[in-house]
Amino acid sequence: MAVNSGCKVDAVIDKYGLASTDPVYDTLDDGLLARWTGADDRTEMGYRSLTAWFNKRLLKQVYTEHGRETLDTRVDSDYDTLRGDDDLRRDELIERLQATGIPGASLHDDMVSWGTMRTHLNDCLDGEKEPRKATTNWEQESVATAKTVVERKAETALSSLAKKGDIEGGDTAEIEAQIQLGCPDCPTRVPFDVALERGYVCKQHRSANLSTHDS
Repeated sequence: MAVNSGCKVDAVIDKYGLASTDPVYDTLDDGLLARWTGADDRTEMGYRSLTAWFNKRLLKQVYTEHGRETLDTRVDSDYDTLRGDDDLRRDELIERLQATGIPGASLHDDMVSWGTMRTHLNDCLDGEKEPRKATTNWEQESVATAKTVVERKAETALSSLAKKGDIEGGDTAEIEAQIQLGCPDCPTRVPFDVALERGYVCKQHRSANLSTHDS
């Protein structure tokens, strides 16, 4: 198993001393691979769900060490706030955490993106996942391919800008492209994966759009 010493996932595991929560696996990395591939009759997890699991695992451990409540509802709520788009709510939560001795700002910064998790599983851990046999999801695969192309082109451009001195650290920055879908009737915007999972872009205008199409 190849380990990249510069990988953020491994850096976070080392920094916080994250250990495996499953006695079947000696390390957290082994558990991540098992969840991703669906080994040992586990439910197979995608990059996004596995990233959320990892970040919540981090959050729960830090909360435990500082005596903060670790019920799933608390952890889920705080995680959504820390990773959400509401800057005010996030800053307020970070301030509350700081007041109780929890390094809220660094904890937020240490959470990983799904792109970082993907790189960790595929490159750092040399993970392999059997492709799905179903061929009906070509649409999702096309979007995923497009995002990968964008990320690679951006990586090349940033590397060049870093060499020119235009963006310091651009060659080591994390890059994550995202396809956003916008509601035609309001400012609501959601990631493609979220819209696909729940079957609509905007809940508020979903019924109105369906009625217009049916009339």
